[in-house]
Amino acid sequence: MGPKAPKDPTKKRPFFYIMRGKNVAGSPAEGGKGVQFLYMSDGRLLSNAKIVGGIEDESMIELLKTVEGFRKLVHSIGIEAMAEDKDGHVDFVFQMYGKEDVYGGGTCLKQRVTTNGMEHILQLDQVQWSEQDNVPGQIRIHFETAGQMAEITVKLYLNDGYEAPEQEEEAKVDLQDPLYQQMLKGSLVELGNVKRFKRALAKARAGEKVTFGFIGGSITQGAGAVPINTQCYAYKTFQAFCKLAEKGTEDNIQYVKAGVGGTPSELGLMRYEMDVLNYGEVTPDIMVIEYAVNDAGDETEGDCYDSLIRKIYNGPGKPAVILLFSVFADDYNLQERMIPIGKAYDLPMVSVKNAVTPQFYLKAGQGKVIGKGQFFYDCYHPANVGHTIMADCLNYFMEAADAANEPEKDSDISGTPAPKSDEFENVRFFDRKTVPQDANLSEGDFKGTDTQLQYVERDLDLGGTAEFPNNWMHAGDCGNKAFEFDIKASALFLVYKDSGEVNAGEALVYVDGDEVLRVNPREVGWTHCNALICFRNREEKLCHVEVKMAPGHETKDFTILGFGYVSKDN
Repeated sequence: MGPKAPKDPTKKRPFFYIMRGKNVAGSPAEGGKGVQFLYMSDGRLLSNAKIVGGIEDESMIELLKTVEGFRKLVHSIGIEAMAEDKDGHVDFVFQMYGKEDVYGGGTCLKQRVTTNGMEHILQLDQVQWSEQDNVPGQIRIHFETAGQMAEITVKLYLNDGYEAPEQEEEAKVDLQDPLYQQMLKGSLVELGNVKRFKRALAKARAGEKVTFGFIGGSITQGAGAVPINTQCYAYKTFQAFCKLAEKGTEDNIQYVKAGVGGTPSELGLMRYEMDVLNYGEVTPDIMVIEYAVNDAGDETEGDCYDSLIRKIYNGPGKPAVILLFSVFADDYNLQERMIPIGKAYDLPMVSVKNAVTPQFYLKAGQGKVIGKGQFFYDCYHPANVGHTIMADCLNYFMEAADAANEPEKDSDISGTPAPKSDEFENVRFFDRKTVPQDANLSEGDFKGTDTQLQYVERDLDLGGTAEFPNNWMHAGDCGNKAFEFDIKASALFLVYKDSGEVNAGEALVYVDGDEVLRVNPREVGWTHCNALICFRNREEKLCHVEVKMAPGHETKDFTILGFGYVSKDN
């Protein structure tokens, strides 16, 4: 018998990419395996279709918003994986989120994919779909072991009646091109007063201990960088500083990375003492603050950001403060709100938006250095090359600061009126381990400790560290006795856990018997930490605070992560 002949080729359907050679790495998972989460919810899939796939037809974009529309548009999914081990495999899972049970109620599309670059087709007409399907949720890449890496490409093949633009190849980014250097130059908004930075650099060169810290959101955490610990902009900036100081990364220069995904400067105020200062164990010499794309969640619209700058600049170590303005794929950030604050304090300011966004809209040969599909990992976060560009923007400032004349004195932030507000500059945070002695705290029925928390990769860690582990949890049907304490304060913040779990319930906050806040932890829809103001701008006096489950939610879960308060007695 002769060799078995292959089937005639099937005519290729129109398709578009939602991922092209995306770097992924397996974070530690159960049983020693690895997993990479690639979220498609909250507009990410739509952005990928536009930026990576070039889709401009808004009717097609609209279909991608729901599972029903997705099934109408998409015929099949093509998946390719490339890894060093060409004989290996990864498991591709595309999870649809459910209507009620977000993470457990939807369909999971699954395909085993060899890591030799061969395309595998997942046929949607062979899938048993759930009636609870709501929206496309997340893609997961499962590895046999943690730490494995691969490049993933995903195509959506279209049903009859739909067309996609021709998918063009993108030229590799040339980091040595003179146009690249010109692009970096555009990132420097203000050199600012560089006395503190030059002081830190001189200490580093002299072999003295110097701490370089970063605080911000998911971009500072390293989201989009693979691996997240060494390819993120923060670590690459730290490496550039070490090189400028002519020191190795293991020498006298300490690296502190304190980014937490989905959180604004409002929460940064609560975290700074814990996540950066480590309760007095760490004294920073340089701090980069990155909240330009996260502070839409700051209910004070800049007051918290202003206060955080002052808290850091006037705090332990009197560090140099650099304001960094990152950008989303839709060109959004809040730098116009933030730049006036930086100018008032004569601080160095670096805008990634100013560097990359104008050239996104140029054509090849007319000044374009990098396309959006290359810079961004998804609609919110930079890919590896994007993180490199962010670090190079900061390095452009550092080299300019090194070459500049040293000012006679620092900027006087203490003596400068706050452009927005200094109300929260002296905020203090307490949790289960750091309750003020005179608080007369009673846990009520919030006696549990929640361990299902938001985890972040701190510093060079890949395993993840729990945020706010010393918490108080109301777990299910344990009663509804209020959590109570006394506090002398002019402002008070509640820090709590958001959750996508079905059993997460709402809580009420009372101050001196008056309801001041109703908190819905399911509003965001995923596990993360959040801060809300209970009161502000009030006469500082002793008040009684209560937290209890809202009527109808007495048998549900709610986690208090801690409280921030402002008091002259701090």
